[in-house]
Amino acid sequence: MNTIKLERINNNILRELSYIFANDVADHNIKYVTVTAVKTSNDLSYAKVYITILNEEYKTETLKALKSAKGYIKKELAHRIELRQIPDLDFVYDDSIEHGNSIEKIIKEINKKAN
Repeated sequence: MNTIKLERINNNILRELSYIFANDVADHNIKYVTVTAVKTSNDLSYAKVYITILNEEYKTETLKALKSAKGYIKKELAHRIELRQIPDLDFVYDDSIEHGNSIEKIIKEINKKAN
């Protein structure tokens, strides 16, 4: 599939999932989920949804809640996006922000030692 079209689909899925999480899902654990990226397979059968969570203490519970609400989320997504087939959603915790913060902390410590 054309990479520009796939990127547009990924952005649409990201936008609509963010709206669904904030406004349509009843589970309070899901309301504080931020979608950071969506990567859809070329055949649109599978989408990896990268998320972060406001309170990381509830990471496990939130991922379980997302997996149990997957059917509802796909149904809502189907109402909002015009695709022949809504991809199967796989929710993955995005630890890139944590990784970036740890690198930044190390850099600050190195700068302190250098001064």
